[in-house]
Amino acid sequence: MSAVKKTPTGNTSQVDMIKTASLIALLGNSILALVKIGFGLHTRSLAVLGDGIDSSVDVLIALMSFIVAGVIARPADPGHPWGHGRAETVATALLSFSLFFAGAQLILNSGRALLSSIHGTKVAMPAITAMGVSLFSIIGKVFLAWIQQWFGKKANSPMLRANGKNMAADVVLSLGVLLGLGLSRLLSIGFIDSVTAILVGFWIIKSAIAIFIETNMELMDGGSGKESYQAVFEAVHSVKGAGNPHRTRMRRIAGYWDIDIDIEVDPKLTVREAHRIASHVERAIKERVEWVYDIVVHVEPIGDSQKNTLEGYGLCEQEL
Repeated sequence: MSAVKKTPTGNTSQVDMIKTASLIALLGNSILALVKIGFGLHTRSLAVLGDGIDSSVDVLIALMSFIVAGVIARPADPGHPWGHGRAETVATALLSFSLFFAGAQLILNSGRALLSSIHGTKVAMPAITAMGVSLFSIIGKVFLAWIQQWFGKKANSPMLRANGKNMAADVVLSLGVLLGLGLSRLLSIGFIDSVTAILVGFWIIKSAIAIFIETNMELMDGGSGKESYQAVFEAVHSVKGAGNPHRTRMRRIAGYWDIDIDIEVDPKLTVREAHRIASHVERAIKERVEWVYDIVVHVEPIGDSQKNTLEGYGLCEQEL
């Protein structure tokens, strides 16, 4: 058996990029949240207020991202031999719940306002300045979404990429609010604002569910994709003397890969020669798969895997 260890999951460069992106998101979303909530209350627009609540959740996401960056920077220890990278995944999952409940609360409040209007309560018309606030929000969110995606790609951070997707969804959300406000004033129908706010709430819930599904896949050690496994199998076949890659498992720890694989070699080889082949396999995998944290290669004699019928986990080439 051979294993190669890399630096702890959260290296200095990655952590610095996550912190920088989080601070930018924290500042930008704080400004947007204050402006939208303030003008939402002032202009009596539930849709703008709901958009502001969504930006408030983004402020919490940015703050937690900054805190998590410090956690994942800690090296592995006896209590956490795999490092602290999963803190990023857990934080992202928790934030999806916050996003979900924010959307649900907006739907409930807007639903009450809509029912009141149906029963004859006069609904105030949102002021035209609310449309200006929505336009300002769209411009701000486009910039923040691009920043988060750029840093997420550079730092290989699922948390930042998820946050970038969330902010990109917010752009569509703000466009919907702007459209609802425009129709409300154009048709002089005040309750359109409440309907728009309800739709915004459902959009927030949809985003929360999507983020949770993605993070849950990582927590369940799934979602590696056939392409990733294919790259590993190709790496094994590129090494002379290595064959039949099987019982292969790939999982994410934050943005890094943890890979386990069994290979078969000539049973007449010495331990040193088998170890040399395993080391070549490790290097070949690293050349084809980016962001590898740890690789464990288990060596077996040719034909041994066919005798063991108890290996009920991992993938082989025939399963792709």
